[in-house]
This record gives sequence, C-alpha cells and structure tokens, in this order.
Amino acid sequence: MKNLSWRLYVVPVVIIVALIYLFPTIHMKINHEQRPTLWPNTQINLGLDLQGGMHLVLEVETEKAVEGQIERMADDMKSLIRKEGFKQKGIRPVGKNSFSVKVLEEKTDLFYEFLNREFRELKINTESESGITTFLLTLPEKEVEYIKKMAVEQAIETIRNRIDEFGVNEPDIRLQGENRILIQLPGIKDTKRAKNLIGKTALLEFRMVDEENDVNAARKGNVPPGSELLYQTNRNKETGHVSKIPFLIKKRTPLTGADLTDASVQIDSQYNEPYVTMKFNKKGGRIFARLTGDNVNKRLAIVLDNTVYSAPNIRSKITGGNAIIEGSFTMEDARDLAIVLRAGALPAPVNIIEERTVGPSLGQDSINKGLLSMYIGGIFVVLFMIVYYKGSGLVADIALIANIILIGGGLAAFQATLTLPGIAGIILTIGMAVDANVLIFERIREEMMLGKTPLAAVNAGYDRATLTILDANVTTLIVALVLFQFGTGPVKGFAVTLSLGILASLFTALILTRLIFDYFLIIRRVKTLSI
Repeated sequence: MKNLSWRLYVVPVVIIVALIYLFPTIHMKINHEQRPTLWPNTQINLGLDLQGGMHLVLEVETEKAVEGQIERMADDMKSLIRKEGFKQKGIRPVGKNSFSVKVLEEKTDLFYEFLNREFRELKINTESESGITTFLLTLPEKEVEYIKKMAVEQAIETIRNRIDEFGVNEPDIRLQGENRILIQLPGIKDTKRAKNLIGKTALLEFRMVDEENDVNAARKGNVPPGSELLYQTNRNKETGHVSKIPFLIKKRTPLTGADLTDASVQIDSQYNEPYVTMKFNKKGGRIFARLTGDNVNKRLAIVLDNTVYSAPNIRSKITGGNAIIEGSFTMEDARDLAIVLRAGALPAPVNIIEERTVGPSLGQDSINKGLLSMYIGGIFVVLFMIVYYKGSGLVADIALIANIILIGGGLAAFQATLTLPGIAGIILTIGMAVDANVLIFERIREEMMLGKTPLAAVNAGYDRATLTILDANVTTLIVALVLFQFGTGPVKGFAVTLSLGILASLFTALILTRLIFDYFLIIRRVKTLSI
C-alpha cells in the first residue's frame, strides 16, 4: 500500500502536466493557428522538413578579413610614424597579407626599433635601392589562420543575433567545413527579406565628404588620391523611379558602427516617415563629438556597405553620443536596418552558395505520411498486445498511449524541434515501450506457472525484470545523448525524440503499468490475472 500511494500521486501529476503542455499544439491545430491566451501557450516547434522554410549555405570571404586587417595596420602605422616625427616615402598593400613601407636609408635603424616596439608580430624583409629602404611587412601564417577563424566565428554570432531579432523560432545555424555556414530557418515566409538581412555586411562608416575636389571629374575617372566615388540611391515613392546621386567621399574612416550600442526606428512627426536613431558608447560619443566639432559647416557622409545613406551638413558640434540615419525608408526597411546595426557588422562579406526553399505543402505531406505510419504501426502493436496478453495487453496499450502523450508534452515543454527523423524516433519508441512490458509479462507468466498468486507473481515479475529493462534503456539513452551532442540536423532531431521516448517508456512500463496492476490486485482485490 505504501508503494501504491506515491504512484497514485506521481502518475496523474505527470500525465496532467504533459497534457497541459500539449494542449496549445492541439488547440492551434483545431483553431487554425489561434494561440491560446493562458500559459503555457507555446506549441511544438516543427523543423524545416515539416513546416517548410529556407535552407542556406553561406561562404565567408575570409581573405577579405585578412585584407581588412592589413589595411587597418597600415593606417595605424601611418599615424604612429607621423607621431614619431620621421617621414615615410609610401605605404601600400602588397598581396593579401603584406604591405610595404619605404623610408630613407639613414632612418633604417630607427625604423627597425619602431617596428620592434609597435609591430613585433610582423615578419620583416628589406631591400635597398637609390637611398630608399623598402620594408616588406607580412602577417605570420598562424596570425592569418587565426584572423580567418575568428572571422567565421564572428560571422556566425552576428548572423545568429540578426535572425533572433528577426523572430525565427528554432533556427539552425552552424559551421560547415572551415569557412561555410549552414542556416535553416523553419517556417519563414519572406525569404527575400531574410536573405537581405543575413547577407548584408552592415559596415557602417562615418566619413567626411571631399568638397575640395570635383565630383564630376571623379565620375570621368579622375578620382583624387585618398577619396573614392560612392552613390546615394533615392527612390520616388509615387513613381517608383530610382536615381543615384554621386558623392566624392574621403577614404579615411574616423568612426564606424563598432562603437554603436543601440539602434531603433522612430517616426518623423512632420513628414510621418521612419528614420533610424543610433546611440554610441562613451568612446564613440567622444569621437563623434570631436569629428563634428572639427568639421562645422562641412558635410558628413553616413555610409553603409559603400552606399551613402545621407550626407548632412554639420551645423554645430554634436555631443551626447546620438545620431540619426534618414532616407527614403519604408517601415520594414528601417526595422531591418536597425536590426543589422544592433547585431553588428559582418567581419567579412558572405556569399550564398546554396539555397533551397521547402514549401509548407511538402512539409504537411511529410507530417501526414509520418502520422499515418505511426497510426498503422500503433494499431498493429495495440491489437497484438490485446490478442497475445489479453487484459494485461490492454494495460500495456494504455501505457503506450500515455507514452506518446509524454513525448509530445516533453517536446513542447523543452521547446525542442520535431523533425521527420524525430517522427521516426517516436515510432521506434512505440516498439521499445511495448518491449519493456513484454519482458515484465513473460516474467509474470513464469511466476504464475510456478503456482504463485497473481499479486506475488506481479511483484516478482517487476522486481526481476526492472534491472534488465533499466540496463537496456539506459545504454540506449547514453547513445541518444551522444547523438544529440555531436549530431547535426536530422540526427539531432532523431536523438531528441528517442531520448524523450526512452524516459517516457521507463516511466510508463515501470510505474504506470505497476500502478494499474496494484490498483486491481490490492484495492479491487481481483483474484485472477488475465495475461
């Protein structure tokens, strides 16, 4: 009676909790996606193969990350050389991971000392000609590999942040090979917007407009050193006409989006148009204040991915660390721009090398076929147990139904993703759950053949079969957990439902069915056992 009493409390509580978590999925299916208002209100997440969505493979241009590092080091060297007080005769990139510096031959020893103090990580090669020493400075191979690795890792993190703000449930984002990123977005409908959001480099720069040189001459190919020709795109909302305005922009970038802490969308009260507000950290705020203070009555270009968004005239010094981006934005464009600015810039450009879209009708067809196979397999198992084990087989069938409820409740509670291989895992656990009951029933039959009473036979059957069932299921659970930890995609989906199924089958086989037998044999005092 003592063993029976705790089961009477535990079993109903577990079943009721599973049904509570399973209810939103059933409710939304019946009421056509209308979400229940009471907690919990999250349904079972369906994978890409079941609800449709987008499959992308991106390739990170890691060489660009190395080139960017070389350019930054060359700019830093220019500034430091200027502070040191000796002149250089030219700094320019050489190849993908090197740059050269020319100095007067009599300054060679001083420049060596400077390099050993400020850039000791670089490899140095020199050659002299006509009183000029050319230093070839190269990044070591280990440093190059590290930059490439960090570029991919940062790209994954940045894309994950963007997708999280975009609002995709259970996205699958992982590294594939050395420089490729696999992305699966279940349930996404606006695939074009998602691609633009993911692939945008979002390199935000604040650069001065070159107003000293002629932009028309630059359009004809006469671009002055230290500047480049960029364009601002304007779209007429009424006619849809697109025009491009040329700007001559200085290459030097005193401030980038790396110092942003927040970006949000606001509505202009006068024109009722959206714009993006930005807030800098303390360092960025100081740089922005100095930049605007030193360039009053000059134009500051806000450049995103080499496109000019606006180039306002600086009327006075701007303090407080706030700025805005105005343009011909729709509300959706402004929101997406704010998302990519908050998530940060990609460290290197990415290219989409593989793209697949799975339609929801195909996913629904997979669900229907998976459920059909589960129904057919379940019906055969239920009939077999009733025919072969009679009344005890009915007890096993009740445990089987409870098993499926527990798996569904577990998927909803842990917000796991159900995939097509996951449905296969559920079907497999149907057989495994019954297998545990078969071991117990055969033990009970053996005990009854020795002349024991039904209650004694049940007690002995459970006691002797429990250890065997635990051994078999725990070893399978260990394998399922290893698959979950190291597997990807379909393998992980299979491991999730297999793990939940094993735990559910242990509960139903060893606790639920034992409760039913004890209820009839102890409470109802049944004298015979149908088995």
